[in-house]
Amino acid sequence: MCGRFNLTATPEKIIQTFHLQRLLRYETSYNIPPGQKILTIVQLGDGRYKAVYLYWGLTPHWAKDRKISNHLINARVETIAEKPSFREAYKQRRCLIPATGFYEWKKLEQGKQAYCISHKKQQLFAFAGLWEYWEQGTESIYSCTIITSAANKMIKPIHQRMPVIINNQNYTHWLDKQASQETTQKLLKTDAYQEMTLKMVSDWVNNPHHNDKNCMT
Repeated sequence: MCGRFNLTATPEKIIQTFHLQRLLRYETSYNIPPGQKILTIVQLGDGRYKAVYLYWGLTPHWAKDRKISNHLINARVETIAEKPSFREAYKQRRCLIPATGFYEWKKLEQGKQAYCISHKKQQLFAFAGLWEYWEQGTESIYSCTIITSAANKMIKPIHQRMPVIINNQNYTHWLDKQASQETTQKLLKTDAYQEMTLKMVSDWVNNPHHNDKNCMT
């Protein structure tokens, strides 16, 4: 799964990477947990990209209430095309979730060891995501989820799942609402992890309320 990540890139770098016109209300974060609004890149009707803030934890449009979002912070790549919670979003509401690293924990006899996985050159990258709009009475929310796959050789010793990273040359294809399922499935299988590295970090990151550079050391 992917349950915690960081985003420490400059506003200028995010604007340049995702070809944005502007970036509002952005703040760097060293420890982003589910249940809050996160920076997300979506495609507008005219093809332009826009940075928006969506609640991390998907609420399907058909849900009776928002409680389901606690269980939908991730979407398994193996079932997104068929599972009712994700299949419509997968067809028409794909998004990119910018990050500079993510955290995972390896279970040990004496507890857990935290790891930070990031780009070898500390570059900005993006998770594959899905977004939804939910409305019930006077309440409404835009929400998102991060797509995960089975772990590769690098991540498997730590955890069985990992977030899907979209290669930067494929951002346009992933966000394209006209892209076929055959095309998007290929994008989800691209191994962007060849450019990633992992390192052990202190247990400071274990507390989601800790949000400083110590989370990455």
